[in-house]
Amino acid sequence: MDEIKIFWTKIAQKQRDAIFEYYNNRNKSFIYRKKLKSEIKEYSNILKQQPEIGKKITNSDFRNIFFGNYSLIYKRKLNIIYIAAFWDNRQNPEKLFEILGL
Repeated sequence: MDEIKIFWTKIAQKQRDAIFEYYNNRNKSFIYRKKLKSEIKEYSNILKQQPEIGKKITNSDFRNIFFGNYSLIYKRKLNIIYIAAFWDNRQNPEKLFEILGL
């Protein structure tokens, strides 16, 4: 079986980078950013091993894997996992559904 690859959409990258930037400015430090990057890497590796682990989002092909205040919203096509959103779970979920086109 071929290795599963992770691909971040531009929207997901923009969301992730905005969260990093927010905490860098707020904390005047990169410590939280490093912690969050480590968690993202850990959950990305889990997804590579068990791509169906995330909770299925109703009426869509998307799945959601939660960690702390954040979620990776993704879908799998063949051997690629597309991260569609890097979501702060404290936001209004209706906004997420708009981004995903649901």
